[in-house]
Amino acid sequence: MFEALIEGLGLIFQWHVLAYFGLGCAIGILMGAVPGMGGAIGLVLLLPFTFSMEPVAAFALLLSSWASTSTSGAITSVLLGVPSTAASQATVLDGYPMAKRGEAARALGASFTSSAIGGVCGAAALGISLPLILPVILAFESPEQFMLGLLALAMVGSLSGQSVVKGVAAAMFGLLLATIGLPESQAIPRYTFGTLYLLDKLPLIPVLLGIFAIPEIMELALKDVSIARTGKTGDSRKGLLEGVRDAFKHWWLVVRCSVIGAYIGMLPGLGASIVGWVTYAHAKQSVKDNSQFGHGDVRGLLAPEAANNALRGGALIPTLTLGIPGSVGTAILMGALIMHGLRPGPGMLSAELPMTFSFVWMIAIASVAATLVLLKTVNQVAKVALLPGHLVVPGVLLFVFMGAWLGGASIGAWLSCAAFGVIGFFMKRGGWPRPPVILALVLGEILERSFQISTRIHEGPGWLGRPIVILLLLVIITTIFLAVRGVAREKLAGKVPVGEASEKNPAISLPCSILLFGVFAWAGYTALEWPQPVRQFPLLITVSGALLSLVVVIRDLLHLVATRNAAGTWTATLQRASKDAWLAEAMPFFAYMFGMIVLTLLVGQKFALPLFIGVYLVRWGHYSKRVALAYAISAWAILVLFYDQVMNLLFHPSYLALWLRPTLPAAVPDWLFF
Repeated sequence: MFEALIEGLGLIFQWHVLAYFGLGCAIGILMGAVPGMGGAIGLVLLLPFTFSMEPVAAFALLLSSWASTSTSGAITSVLLGVPSTAASQATVLDGYPMAKRGEAARALGASFTSSAIGGVCGAAALGISLPLILPVILAFESPEQFMLGLLALAMVGSLSGQSVVKGVAAAMFGLLLATIGLPESQAIPRYTFGTLYLLDKLPLIPVLLGIFAIPEIMELALKDVSIARTGKTGDSRKGLLEGVRDAFKHWWLVVRCSVIGAYIGMLPGLGASIVGWVTYAHAKQSVKDNSQFGHGDVRGLLAPEAANNALRGGALIPTLTLGIPGSVGTAILMGALIMHGLRPGPGMLSAELPMTFSFVWMIAIASVAATLVLLKTVNQVAKVALLPGHLVVPGVLLFVFMGAWLGGASIGAWLSCAAFGVIGFFMKRGGWPRPPVILALVLGEILERSFQISTRIHEGPGWLGRPIVILLLLVIITTIFLAVRGVAREKLAGKVPVGEASEKNPAISLPCSILLFGVFAWAGYTALEWPQPVRQFPLLITVSGALLSLVVVIRDLLHLVATRNAAGTWTATLQRASKDAWLAEAMPFFAYMFGMIVLTLLVGQKFALPLFIGVYLVRWGHYSKRVALAYAISAWAILVLFYDQVMNLLFHPSYLALWLRPTLPAAVPDWLFF
């Protein structure tokens, strides 16, 4: 075994392999820093270039890119409050508040260092566990997967806000969204409204970017502030070193969360979705003073970042040993293994053991290399937090909408992104937690499949008596109990809530809760027409969601009446609520955003996006036409050179393209405009 480990390390230290390794790290860092990209898209782009390469060099390129992506993903989570993937949601809770109070460099330093430690621990877990982990993986069948998914929802629902009922109701809404499209049991479309776009499920990326990114971007636009609300980030070098020291100061927390991340990552289909929240909950519940969690506590940043990197090593365990990919990324890697003549399965632990251990080394070294590169650039990256908000908004919106396009390649993706941007805005202003919606959307299909399989195999609820299921059920009950007790203590102590779902505006929350109750009632009534296998899971969701949202309606109504009594009149109450929520300023922003989508139908993305950016900078930012023109041209160049020529995206066929393309001279390539 030791000889194979050393031989695997030797496979990496060849000049041509190291060159591909460095290229993969650079590409992974860039991919992780762009919203909507992620490691899977990087693997898709790089895979065709590996067809003619030898296996070691090919996987040096692929694995270094894949491992580096999760390290650089913290950049958008910390600086913009935009999770680059669903796995990095938990990073936002404490990373973004740190950036807003001028500690961006410290947050990034802590995040990158924690990621490096997590990557090394994950690789070590992979190396140690390869020969031993098969019985553990096989013990987690459909009932255990279902309960583990519920545990993740319970954690995120109870830890992301001041109301556990709102958190769980938001999770039910996310599960309902996950039922859209064709179920696996029968080809009966659910909640598609007759559209082809929704027939194959609601894409995750447009919803993720819309519900998180657009509300945060709007705050910069409406308030005309920089990311660092203080107007300064302090000494970047000092903050960077402080962040690195934070990671080593809390080394035991980082190591624990790395190990948890590695072993949760090995669970097919669940690991990447829940690992951040599980470790965030562990960090919050294992420290004596957790009052600053969600307000900018560095420990709430260290835990999920260590786990996010560690899960890369864990996710490879079932892929290599069982041939079971647990995510899109590992599915691509398994395809690459087969393409290069390597058969995933127990044979990887015998005939290909040195090659297998080379993968361990690649993940560990890539995590450290990416961290060193990113630590070197923190001073420059942290300056983004000081840029005027009106300069940040157009550029981020460009990447947000193109990231949404990557998730659907349809105008429906943009409509979904914009619609969930509106939903996310009102959720934030009304004190509704947004993370449960995304996590539930990710887990919904897995939970329904696990529930259906468990019920059929055991012919009823008999699977609830399995030992691991009972243990997980007790953990769920304990998690919710501790969360309710913690919220009650904070309210009794008179603490002012800060962070996700901390805003109290019953005039905004009440319409949201009434609308949510109506959605659950309509969805439940609609489900009654379907056969039992199709309607069973939606009915469980809608009944639970309707009851929870009704409780929120009553609470919001009582709170609104109390607010009205304090204000004196309904007019004063509603005016104050509108002012606190920035509704008057938000409506024109929504109009511009949807106007851009309509313009896209007419002239295409390569005209609509730059035009939106130019108009925004002149009308909203009050910048000169020269600055707006330069910004718009830069945006057009990114669309043409990166998204078109590098990514080979298929852009929306506009009416202008149908009319103008036949009239273009032969010497002018049409990809410059359409």
